[in-house]
Amino acid sequence: MPSTFPQHLPSADGEGAVRDLRRFCFAAMRLALGKEPSDASAYDKYQALALTLRGRLMDGWLQTERRIRESGAKRVHYLSLEFLVGRTLQNGVLNLDLEEPARAVMREMGMVLEQVYEEEHDAGLGNGGLGRLAACFLDSLATLGFPACGHGIRYEYGIFKQKIQDGRQIEQPDYWLFRGNPWETPRPEEIRRVRFYGRTRIATDADGRDRVEWIETDDVLALPYETLVPGYRNGIANPLILWSAKSDQEFNFDYFNHGDYIRAVEQRNSDETISKVLYPNDHTSVGRELRLKQQYFFVSAALQRILDEFLRQHGDLALLADKVAIHLNDTHPAIAVAELMRLLVDEHRLGWEPAWALCARTFA
Repeated sequence: MPSTFPQHLPSADGEGAVRDLRRFCFAAMRLALGKEPSDASAYDKYQALALTLRGRLMDGWLQTERRIRESGAKRVHYLSLEFLVGRTLQNGVLNLDLEEPARAVMREMGMVLEQVYEEEHDAGLGNGGLGRLAACFLDSLATLGFPACGHGIRYEYGIFKQKIQDGRQIEQPDYWLFRGNPWETPRPEEIRRVRFYGRTRIATDADGRDRVEWIETDDVLALPYETLVPGYRNGIANPLILWSAKSDQEFNFDYFNHGDYIRAVEQRNSDETISKVLYPNDHTSVGRELRLKQQYFFVSAALQRILDEFLRQHGDLALLADKVAIHLNDTHPAIAVAELMRLLVDEHRLGWEPAWALCARTFA
């Protein structure tokens, strides 16, 4: 699949780049954060710069999406339970070729650029090599101009924070979202419903054919958060979609009205545990079940979105493997093969053989 996009985006002259960046940073400070630069903290200045770069990335992403639609290019979807992306600001400054303008504007705000980088809390969405590899693949796909999209889980607590006490490692929770995340865009209009448990039954449709129905399920809503991954100085941005688990019921009114407030939110808390922690301990059956639910949760949500997007653009499922490639990072999302078969056969009414042929050609 050759790249169809330009590999270089001309940058403005030095003074013009500084002037534009200054204008947008100060506007973000006042209009998005409600602060005057003179009253801004170091974290405010980080956010102002981050929001400015995010705006640039958004423009690049919109242009990238338009070119993908117009060209009918095949898109790669990368499914992984880990994305160790590191600090997004420094990566964005480098890839957008804005280091000197950013340094000049931050100097005007009384900060060294490296100090601003330190204000960002790492998104600890991976354990190490596997997650770093996934993040590097997304960087490379954008840099080489390939239409691509990553899918994972928006863990509230990432890889643990390490503390050394008396010569021993002490693990502490890593709540990386405690000050928010200026890089992500929630997409509530793209929520998908993921089903668990329940049972199946055979029903007859209007054409007299048997079909499988999945009933009496416990449903969890998957809310996507979109973060843009820039290519290296080429004007291209690809999305990384991280899914967050949301309960389809806030609380039980009956328990609430009787004063049992803990039981009133028990189901919501159980549902949303799915995206709470990166890799729960699997030494117990409960931990193993939660890991399996995490894998199915983001795989099902991602595949639903992939199919919906594909059908909007191309309409004919027979073209799926010609327009979509799905890569599975390690064995964690392997359940995607069974889930795509379920969606094609039970939801979209394809026969088993054509559905399997599409799966075989679509997955890598």
